[in-house]
Amino acid sequence: MPEQTLPFHDKIKQLKGPIFVFGASGFIGINLFNEIFKIRKDCYALTHDATKAWRLKVLNVPYENVVHCDILSGSSVSEVFEKYQPKTIFNLAAYGAYSKQSNINLTYETNVVGTVNILKTCTPDMVYIHAGSSSEYGFNCTAPKEKDRVEPNSHYAVSKVSAAYLLEFYAKIHQINTINLRLYSIYGYWEEPDRLIPKLIEKARHGALPSFVSPDISRDFVFIDDCLDAFITSALKVGKKTRGKSYNIATGVKTTIGDLVDASRKLFEIKEEPVWGSMTNRKWDLADWYGDPTSIQKDFGWEAFTSLENGLVKTKKWQDDIGYETTLIPAFENPKLNPVITAIIACYKDAQAIPFMYERLVKTFNQLKVRYEIIFVNDNSPDNQEEIIDALCDRDPNVVGISHSRNFGSQSAFLSGMEISTGDAIVLMDGDLQDPPEIIPDFYEKWNEGYDVVYGVRVQREMKPQIHFFYKMFYKVFQNLSYITIPRDAGDFSMIDRKVVKEIVDLPETEQFLRGLRAWVGFKQTGVPYVRPERMFGVSTNNWRKNIWWAKKAIFSFSFAPLELMSYAGFILTGLSFVGILWQIFAKIFLYPDTPQGFSTVIVLVTFFGGLTILGISFLGEYIAKIFEETKKRPKFIRTRIRRGVKAYRSADEIRTLVKQLKK
Repeated sequence: MPEQTLPFHDKIKQLKGPIFVFGASGFIGINLFNEIFKIRKDCYALTHDATKAWRLKVLNVPYENVVHCDILSGSSVSEVFEKYQPKTIFNLAAYGAYSKQSNINLTYETNVVGTVNILKTCTPDMVYIHAGSSSEYGFNCTAPKEKDRVEPNSHYAVSKVSAAYLLEFYAKIHQINTINLRLYSIYGYWEEPDRLIPKLIEKARHGALPSFVSPDISRDFVFIDDCLDAFITSALKVGKKTRGKSYNIATGVKTTIGDLVDASRKLFEIKEEPVWGSMTNRKWDLADWYGDPTSIQKDFGWEAFTSLENGLVKTKKWQDDIGYETTLIPAFENPKLNPVITAIIACYKDAQAIPFMYERLVKTFNQLKVRYEIIFVNDNSPDNQEEIIDALCDRDPNVVGISHSRNFGSQSAFLSGMEISTGDAIVLMDGDLQDPPEIIPDFYEKWNEGYDVVYGVRVQREMKPQIHFFYKMFYKVFQNLSYITIPRDAGDFSMIDRKVVKEIVDLPETEQFLRGLRAWVGFKQTGVPYVRPERMFGVSTNNWRKNIWWAKKAIFSFSFAPLELMSYAGFILTGLSFVGILWQIFAKIFLYPDTPQGFSTVIVLVTFFGGLTILGISFLGEYIAKIFEETKKRPKFIRTRIRRGVKAYRSADEIRTLVKQLKK
């Protein structure tokens, strides 16, 4: 919105905080949150799915002020109330107002059950302002007063009427300071581009007109600034005499679609003639739909201060300033066009490589024109990694540093970063630059095509031929032994969608082999080939012993083949032993009666079966050791510090609180 001083800006300072805005990713919600957040920072945008909140992304709202909350879950609502202790609550969350929102059950769940979950968590020292709708009047739509009969004409209208009665009940029985604002046709900044006035202004800026319904259909158009003033004024003035009531947020002026088009053509000098009826009327469209704002003028002193003409001009200026066609419309049509990508780098003895990794990542993200978050996980490296990461945090607020209490391994380092990542997708990378950042655009392209997991496939490794051969053989054997399909030659280097990250982080296993778990969770996956280069600095921390440990971890985590092999060997050898006994008896009696007893045969058989037994026990031991490790339920890692920009979280309580806040 253009920077200007509005009548309600001084009122914002008087609101009791903290402040919650439910439905902050919606049209009115984002405007309300944005205006409050300009003046005070104890305002929180609550949304149930931040990945689709395109308005919050375009505004680049800080992660600290975006709170995940599902109002259909009473426990989710209670948790955020307990954590933030809000004093002013604005609820603009709704479903069913638009024709494309056709799920009837979700309409009632969001508008009724969601409202109950919030109201039952409120206390008398809080203020709760609810966004109602003029649709509540339904067929009785001609300048009705708040006490007039409601005649809802849609499921949405019925659900909003139910919510209004809920507010009245909680005000009278539980003394909750709440009112219901019955909003008429609000328009202005951040409205969905496919709605009437945004589409009209978009076309008018180019001297054209969109499709229209009948010219005699009417509305009571209220500019967004006037609407926000109503919410803020109500929050300040609600009391015993007014709580539980409903108020019309209207201008009291009937404006037909014909009037709107005439005003627009005159304001913007449009010569094109409108084509009436080129758009089908909605089933709830009515000819005399406008409100009576007398009650709210009397009780709260509110009235609309923006004329239709001024509102249209302000909306046009906003579209011009924000880059409407290049920024807002693409974000609306596809929220993934404005994503946050998180790179998680597991670092151990990579101090020299970290600055180069950072520079290459930033260059890559800038070329992609995406917002980024880079998380460096210092897995208790003995070098000066932490100092280098701190310097990057000082330089770039999008860099996060995590320090572990000891070396837990790369898998734990990745999980540590995944747990606090805020991106719409995350990229897992080793800190030695063997996972080239320049491959990320290929991952990103596949992710935009709809793939949830995009992994790198190593078509060539810059290493000694014999080592490369053993790696290829391991992946071939592992793929054949595993009980799930695990891509061959695919390491940890990958891009993973937020919903998949959540499933992996929530898995209870202590010992985690990520490339196996990544395949196990499923979702839509594909690979991108790349050449894995040699380390830029130092020598690899892997050796033959560690590589064998990795192979054992992979096989015993995702295959029962060793146990099956021992079962088959047992059956076969038992059968052979019976055959051998029968042969000995037959030969002794009929063929070779003088056959001597063979000590060498006994020794060979004892050694063979003894070795086989020990091998079988070792297989069992591996599985039992895994069971033992899982039953201990030790944490996968221990963080000693998290650094976000210039702020450091050091104590266990600070880290725990931050992780809980970021874990969505």
